[in-house]
Amino acid sequence: MRRSSFFRAANASAAATPPSPLTKFLASHEIGAQLRTGYTHLYDHRTVADETHIPSAAEELRLRCRRGNFAGQTSGLAPGFVQANLVALPKEHAFDFLSFAMRNPKACPLLAVTAPGDPCPGPIAPCADLRTDLPRYRIWEHGKLVDEVDDASDAWGDDFVGFLLGCSFSWEHLLAERGLTPRHVQSSGVEAKTVPMFHTSVPNQRAGPFGGELVVSMRPYAPANLIEVETLTASYPGAHGGPVHWGNPAKLGISDLSSPEWGDSVQLREGELPVFWACGVTPQTAIAEAALPCLVVTHAPGRMFVCDILDQDLQVPAVNN
Repeated sequence: MRRSSFFRAANASAAATPPSPLTKFLASHEIGAQLRTGYTHLYDHRTVADETHIPSAAEELRLRCRRGNFAGQTSGLAPGFVQANLVALPKEHAFDFLSFAMRNPKACPLLAVTAPGDPCPGPIAPCADLRTDLPRYRIWEHGKLVDEVDDASDAWGDDFVGFLLGCSFSWEHLLAERGLTPRHVQSSGVEAKTVPMFHTSVPNQRAGPFGGELVVSMRPYAPANLIEVETLTASYPGAHGGPVHWGNPAKLGISDLSSPEWGDSVQLREGELPVFWACGVTPQTAIAEAALPCLVVTHAPGRMFVCDILDQDLQVPAVNN
């Protein structure tokens, strides 16, 4: 949608549109005092597989990736299972990145940290291998994207620490169950689309060499649906939680909704507003700025690691005050 068309639609629906959560998000974000993971005290850190388990849809998808039989985007796949973004880097930089994730929990809800050199993410996927079980990887060096591969084994160092960060794909099927199917899922057809993602002007909270700017994903919704969409997604803080903004994209430094930096453009229909969530591609802006003189491995945008834990394991029930 062109800028002028956006403002016409925004003006027409302004009276029925609740205020954007952007002011609240920025106030919390800028003090830099959140320091939390993607879990709450309600999460049960149990082992999710045993010797007699039947392979789940999540494990089957990981095995397809490991065998080189799948390299596509993962939105809508293995519904009900938590999806996660990946960052893996040498041990000497792991503490700084851990601090970065905890200081930026909307974009980087921390789900797992591996032991140095161990590619298994522990109880959230005890049979998995982070070097092979994602559809596609990005390889970084000196802050530059140098390669994209389907198997990261050759780039994975002996002391690499892997980080899994929650992903908004975990609640997209829940929106669909309420008749609020995201546009990129509606538009899949023959060729699946990836959610559009935008590089904003909002600076991240810095930790060591890691800074960069917030990345957001965007899904269009009518003003009448905003509160329902916000309430549902906010109950999953381990999957980015609720939106950081809706309405005028310029407030995030976004000038053109038809040209996302990652993913695919989707149509913004008359009367709809763009709704923006913090996105797990955010660490890749931090990696680019850090320009570490070593290899770093991340997921390719839209191509996630699928965990064995369930979306409901991350849900925080609504509290009636």
